[in-house]
Amino acid sequence: MTLSELKAIQLAELFSALSDASRVRIISALIEKEMNVSDLAGKMQMTESAVSHQLRGLRQMRLVRTRKSGRQVFYSLDDEHVKKLYLMGLDHVKHG
Repeated sequence: MTLSELKAIQLAELFSALSDASRVRIISALIEKEMNVSDLAGKMQMTESAVSHQLRGLRQMRLVRTRKSGRQVFYSLDDEHVKKLYLMGLDHVKHG
């Protein structure tokens, strides 16, 4: 199956979004449970500003979504595909 140019670009952008270790670590944390920026920053040992920056890119690629509860914003994986993609990549890395 040959990809159209548009789908090839979209797929390349998806893999590009996963090419940063900080973003991959955020995804791994969100597999466990939804979290706010402050919780993620503590877990990642990053500043809240740095986490927010990475989350913005993950949201643009529709890899994470938000849920508001009052003034709090919680982040979670967008869907099961993101979890599967992460786990398959991790399995590949562990295998080789």
